Amino acid sequence: MLSWAYTLQGPEPGYTLQAWFWTFSSSEIFPFCFQIINNYLDRPHVRAVDGASPSVMHFRDSKRKVDYVLAYHYRKRTSHHHPSGGSLGGLHRPANLAVVSNGETGKSHGAHVIELSPLDALEEEKQEQREEYERNLMEAGLEIEKDIENKSQGLTFVRIHAPWHVLSREAELLKIKMPTKKIYEIKEEAGCLEKLSGIWNKFTDPLQPKVPQQNATNMKSLSYPFSREKIYLYNIKDKDTFFDNATRSRIVSKHAALSLIDPFALDGICFTSECIWLPLLLLYQEWARYGVFYKFQPIDLIRKYFGEKIGLYFAWLGLYTEFLIPSSVVGVIVFLYGCITIENDIPSREMCDQHNAFTMCPLCDKFCDYWNLSSACGTARASHLFDNPATVFFSIFMALWATMFLEQWKRLQMRLNYFWDLTGLEEEEVSFPSEHPRPEYETKLLQKKLKNEKNSDDSISEEDKEKLTWRDRISGYLMNFASILFMIALTFSIVFGVIIYRITTAAALSFSTNEKTRSNVRVTVTATAVIINLVVILILDEIYGAVAKWLTEIEVPKTEKTFEERLILKAFLLKFVNSYAPIFYVAFFKGRFVGRPGRYVYVFDGYRMEECAPGGCLMELCIQLSIIMLGKQLIQNNLFEIGIPKLKKLFRKLKDDRTEPKQHDANHSKQPQQWELDYSLEPFTGLTPEYMEMIIQFGFVTLFVASFPLAPVFALLNNIIEVRLDAKKFVAELRRPDTVRAKDIGIWYNILSSIGKLSVIINAFVISVTSDFIPRLMYQYAYSQNGTMHGFINHTLSYFNVSHLKAGTQPENSQFAQDVLFCRFKDYREPPGSPNQYEFSKQYWAVLSARLAFVILFQNLVMFLSVLVDWMIPDIPKDISEQIKKEKSVLVDFFLKEEHEKLKLIENYITRDRHRSKSETKVRRNRAASFCQFSRSQRESFTSNSSQHTDV
Repeated sequence: MLSWAYTLQGPEPGYTLQAWFWTFSSSEIFPFCFQIINNYLDRPHVRAVDGASPSVMHFRDSKRKVDYVLAYHYRKRTSHHHPSGGSLGGLHRPANLAVVSNGETGKSHGAHVIELSPLDALEEEKQEQREEYERNLMEAGLEIEKDIENKSQGLTFVRIHAPWHVLSREAELLKIKMPTKKIYEIKEEAGCLEKLSGIWNKFTDPLQPKVPQQNATNMKSLSYPFSREKIYLYNIKDKDTFFDNATRSRIVSKHAALSLIDPFALDGICFTSECIWLPLLLLYQEWARYGVFYKFQPIDLIRKYFGEKIGLYFAWLGLYTEFLIPSSVVGVIVFLYGCITIENDIPSREMCDQHNAFTMCPLCDKFCDYWNLSSACGTARASHLFDNPATVFFSIFMALWATMFLEQWKRLQMRLNYFWDLTGLEEEEVSFPSEHPRPEYETKLLQKKLKNEKNSDDSISEEDKEKLTWRDRISGYLMNFASILFMIALTFSIVFGVIIYRITTAAALSFSTNEKTRSNVRVTVTATAVIINLVVILILDEIYGAVAKWLTEIEVPKTEKTFEERLILKAFLLKFVNSYAPIFYVAFFKGRFVGRPGRYVYVFDGYRMEECAPGGCLMELCIQLSIIMLGKQLIQNNLFEIGIPKLKKLFRKLKDDRTEPKQHDANHSKQPQQWELDYSLEPFTGLTPEYMEMIIQFGFVTLFVASFPLAPVFALLNNIIEVRLDAKKFVAELRRPDTVRAKDIGIWYNILSSIGKLSVIINAFVISVTSDFIPRLMYQYAYSQNGTMHGFINHTLSYFNVSHLKAGTQPENSQFAQDVLFCRFKDYREPPGSPNQYEFSKQYWAVLSARLAFVILFQNLVMFLSVLVDWMIPDIPKDISEQIKKEKSVLVDFFLKEEHEKLKLIENYITRDRHRSKSETKVRRNRAASFCQFSRSQRESFTSNSSQHTDV
């Protein structure tokens, strides 16, 4: 009882016509001990199959299968008719005309003069549009059956059946591949690969779902696009079952979408189908339960039930989750390496040594005192967990991991294309419905034509008159450009607002008389600011999604495919900036424009730009990244996905109960039909939200992994839940989506590839700029006297004469134990008293050159290794490539054999006809000769008799 919602927005918000494919309650079908109610396994219930109502799966004649169900809201007229007319009893028409079956409509029983109110006139117009829509369906060859409208207002369902001649005609037009009589053997891997494959299969056998596997045997049916002229090629045992339910519903959905006279006549159309009971039960038991989280997904069964497009999504999600396992293991090893080596880290030990009297300059003007560097010991030790040499290795590993993941996905995608008969798929078959112009586009084009006819503009060419050019869309393009810039500026403004919050809050807490409050200023400010960023990101994500859809609509794309791609690009751009802007600030901008003592940079009067912690900004970047990533996964990806659909369903139910008055219904005691139960489910809105949250997570895992090696671990834990959550949502929470054939994941692959390449550059800058990896290398190999890290902290701290502080910025009532003549601050600057005091020193420029050199070296090395991995791994597996070639050869041989048999059969008929004609000619000749001989004998006998008579 699942359906998919495909919405055509129109100017009449009160009019709705919805269609969806459906499944039925298991108590009507299953002889098992389970009952599926609203797609849930509810309680044990045993019922004989013989007791199933024929109307559940078929028309009232119990013969024609229901392939599609339409639904619309109606409201009968309340206006009074003219006194001279007969009474209609408040109905549109007599009740016996409410049923339309076999394409037949009732006849009028008389004319009535009726005075209509504006509301009734609108309802009457909608009624005429619905009738015209149904006539279009019947003219296309479809057969429909309607319910009787026995209430003043309510919901009516229209069932559709596609006969054989419609299915065969449309299957040929759509070039749908169907299995032929030919079955050939799939070549298995030989040698070591075969043994390894056998060992792997035995090892993973407990993890396999207990469902029928499509490729469990080494035999495959040869498929070929359906053709009525070559119908002898196909193994058609029963015309009612030759086309599966998914194909039947896809054919009907094409007519349901294209049979509209007025593109805006319908407010929404939803599509659903089919009654496959065993797959639904198996999907629930082996896929849509959290108890089977350790098992692989039944991808073939998902594809069979939901279609190739959704099957590819879950195949991609499964492969991504599997690839997170090795990256999680390596990330944990890197984290444990930091934990193990923390005691041997010389810089953190020097920072924590109480004997090293590093007196630091005040963190704020006037109210902040001098402080000892040893008080930041905890931050320094925590920074070593993520800022160590293993981080560089992990960054290189993750860059290669992303490349290998994309290459492996291309191979898996090709393998699925082969087994799902998508190789060589024609473009018309992949996206025939989506390539049809959208109703909004056709309406805009019609308005353009009417305007040109009215203005009689001859300057426009005939080609431009038949399509929307960039001139027609210029206003939409300008609005898109201005709106996207505004949204990006809004995001940056919010980030700047949070910066102001951090600065002012830190200054306010520094005034506190509580010693504990003053000592925890940095932790308090960082934690609260990150939480504010998380809340703002969650809110703006929802707003940006709606804005991206609106901007795409005013752009008026021609096809659904173009609409979806442009929507994805806009939504991804806005959500990418929204999710990563605070992280980019901490990684690359915080602490870079602070200034120096005596010449600080001020945001407002008395409020200095915030600095990084003594251990660097990498620890704060780690905190920021972890809280935003975990918060989005926990709140947006899980709680929102569970809670919002339930709230929408409750709101829709309350709305329907409020708008539909309770009336006596003769059929109220009957059990509701399955399509009535399906209608209460949440409509399917597409895979864009599912892909988007995973792509954003992929960015968290790859872009800043140098600062947070545990990101793959949390992503893996989230995805284990996400797979089952999405599965349960598709099986039990949503109307069943339309089955759509697709060869790949579309534009999402390009986005993934772009993120993978961008991650190399970002991680190079994180290691070289944000962490202390390069300064440590430079000190150890260029400035250290003994080649060790002893003295590194003192090397990175510059001196400042406190007498050079500006008046009014010195600490008031300093509680420092000793008089301070010089304070230290983290930077490479010339000491006081030198000719260029407080200017950047030679060490600064040397370290900066080393940072830039590392970025260039790291980027080129990783890019080279990525290209090498890409080149070494072929996009198409060797066995699949050989099988595709073999399939083409088998197809040619099969055609030649069938054509030869056909010609031989024709020759046999011709030869038989010739023999028959020769034998018939010979018989006729024999008969003619016998007749002639008989005639001569009769004449001779007559002559003899005559002569005898004469003689007499």
